[in-house]
Amino acid sequence: MAAGIRFDPYVVPALDGVAYGLLVFVAAAGLVLCFGVAGILNLAHGTLYAIGGYTAAALLDGGWPSLALALAVGVVAATASGALVAGLLTRVAARNHLTQALLTFGVALAGGSLLVSAFGPDDPPVRVPAALDGSVVVAGHRYAAYRLVFIVVAALLAALIHLVVRRTRAGMLVRAAVDDAEMVAVLGVSPARIRVGVLAAAGALAGAAGVLGAPIIGPGPDTADAVLLLSLVVVVLGGLGSMVGTLLAALAVGQIQTLGVALAPSAAPFLLFAAMAVVLAVRARGLATVRRAT
Repeated sequence: MAAGIRFDPYVVPALDGVAYGLLVFVAAAGLVLCFGVAGILNLAHGTLYAIGGYTAAALLDGGWPSLALALAVGVVAATASGALVAGLLTRVAARNHLTQALLTFGVALAGGSLLVSAFGPDDPPVRVPAALDGSVVVAGHRYAAYRLVFIVVAALLAALIHLVVRRTRAGMLVRAAVDDAEMVAVLGVSPARIRVGVLAAAGALAGAAGVLGAPIIGPGPDTADAVLLLSLVVVVLGGLGSMVGTLLAALAVGQIQTLGVALAPSAAPFLLFAAMAVVLAVRARGLATVRRAT
């Protein structure tokens, strides 16, 4: 009983950690496709998330139709932006990652400035559907209904992403293009088209994450940088190209970010970096082993 009472205050932070981690995973999944699978370092990925977030802030009015519209517009806009980045990368895709990073970093700066100019320098409010703008009881605690529904939706998205990458022809072609682009070309599939498709798909995931996650990580001038940093962290910790590893890393980061504040507020800012150092030091025996097992 005493142990239950001690754990009780951390139920809500733990749930917040799951929601936060799943949001980071959906956003980072596109980066896994770009960098870990297609070999493209896209530092404009956080800006694609911000496009979805600002779209949600602009269109959501508390009704379900506005959520559907925001999701459609945000995904289309981010997908088109991802395809545009792919077009800009056409001439430098075969070069080293530093060249890709410089180009996409410039795109991120330009895109971020355009978004701030269009929506203003302040963090805009985001309205969720009225039916979800309340709370439900979970383990004896009141918990935000929207976040609980988001956990379910994001978990389904995570399962869908894994199935598409591992079990579909499109996922097979993407993986094959990384291992042997010449052989894929012999089969009649253009590696350049695969690259455009990958960046467009990554944009779609980032846009969807931006719209659905706007009430959790709201849009603002610093949103793109924060999401990009978290995405890079979980992609590196989870293992380049591993969706399962990235999911595990994202869930761990979510718990560190939320439970860390509840358990050790003064040390919370350093916990994530400490965890990164530990995992990177033992990753060959840690997450790599987990990935083989999964």
